[in-house]
Amino acid sequence: MAHTPFSGSIPDDRLYCPQYDMWVQQIANGELLIGATAFGIFLAGEIIAFTSKPKGAAVAFGRGMGTVECRKTVLAVHAPLSFILLKGNDAAEERPKLVNGDPYGAGWMARVAATNWLADQAGLVDAAAYRAHILTIEPEASFA
Repeated sequence: MAHTPFSGSIPDDRLYCPQYDMWVQQIANGELLIGATAFGIFLAGEIIAFTSKPKGAAVAFGRGMGTVECRKTVLAVHAPLSFILLKGNDAAEERPKLVNGDPYGAGWMARVAATNWLADQAGLVDAAAYRAHILTIEPEASFA
C-alpha cells in the first residue's frame, strides 16, 4: 500500500507545539484553547474516542491531559503547556469525529488557564515554523 503524504491546514492564528503536535490559541480573559493539529491526527490515525481530564485538573507541560483512542491503540494527549483545566470539550468527547473533521474549530480539546505561560510560550512556534517542522518529517506534505 502506497504512502499518502499529509495534506491539511495549519492556521496562522495560533501557536504550535512541534514536540506533541498540539496547537494553542489565546481567547478572551487570558484563557487558551488547546487541540490536536491536523498533522498530529494524520500521524495517529482516525480518532474514534477522546477523553479529557476532569475540570479543575492541574496539568504540567508534557503530562497527559487526556487520551485519544485510534483504530489500534490508546494514546496519551500530552499538554503543550502547564495549565488548570477550565473545561473539556464535551461535544468532542461525545462525537470524536469533530476532532478529526474540525481540529481547529469544534474539535478543540481543552479550555485552560495557563500556569506558566511566559516560560511555556517560549517553547511554542508560529505556523510557518510548524509547517517547516512537518516538512522535515513529511517532505511531500502539502498545506491548504
